[in-house]
Amino acid sequence: MPASRRSLHPEAIARIARLELRARAVVEGVLTGLHKSPYKGQSVEFLQHREYVRGDDLRRVDWKVWGRQDRLYVKEFEEETNLRLSLLVDGSSSMDYRGGRQGDPARRMSKYDYAATLAASLAWLALSHGDAAGCVLFDEQVRTSVPARTRRSQLTGICDVLEAPRQGHRTDFLPVLRSLAETLPPRGLVVIVSDLLGDRDGMFRGLQVLRRRGHDIVLLHVMDDDELDFPFDGPTRFEGLELPDHITCNPRGLRDGYLEALQEFLGDARRRSATAAADYSLIRTGEPVDAALVRFLSRRGSMAV
Repeated sequence: MPASRRSLHPEAIARIARLELRARAVVEGVLTGLHKSPYKGQSVEFLQHREYVRGDDLRRVDWKVWGRQDRLYVKEFEEETNLRLSLLVDGSSSMDYRGGRQGDPARRMSKYDYAATLAASLAWLALSHGDAAGCVLFDEQVRTSVPARTRRSQLTGICDVLEAPRQGHRTDFLPVLRSLAETLPPRGLVVIVSDLLGDRDGMFRGLQVLRRRGHDIVLLHVMDDDELDFPFDGPTRFEGLELPDHITCNPRGLRDGYLEALQEFLGDARRRSATAAADYSLIRTGEPVDAALVRFLSRRGSMAV
């Protein structure tokens, strides 16, 4: 990672209280030029004229209009629309897990903090390129949302959604995704940021519903380092975040079985994502947010569908 970006470790980002400032710290000056609008140039159905601006392709100038009005206009086509990004962020109780076996737990980001920062950064990126971005906070139902818009104040509205008080419920993907499939305009980019600790059968059925609406789907699977590495040693009390259950044990006796179950869980998520034609990425909370964002966008080639 370049030296200029070493300060963007999650512990450094966690010190920034306001989410909007976190997002700007992550993406400003890092991701410029990675985006191209997904549908440009794909349609031959004429839609309208707009006034020429410097940098427009001269081949698209309507010279007949110029001859009549002595002003330059370019032709736009039906599918020449900017990206419409809908961010679906899991606000369930399991997202509150904040690892801290190493270092000061107060300086680490919870899964939700990380997911919200990642989502706000993606919104900042989309809006900076003139695209529309919206956000949904959900658990077992949609809790709060802001529809996709391109206006300057949109990032503040998205951060307000992500910083809203959360209810502490479990995740129930299927009714949420079915509801959103009915309300989101078709053919957008839907990015789901979640730890996937819920009804995965329901989630992947919901993804199929979104796909039938023409959406491109991205699944950003956020997990804490502790969940992935299981670094616990010595007597430990494990408490459920979405259930009242707890267990006190010596984790060394659980480690092998836990890691085996974890690999089955991750493999299932990857396979089902591929079946649902969803772009899956596993992101650990110990990874710098900007590095995770660059890795994701580089693999996709941009924010394009």
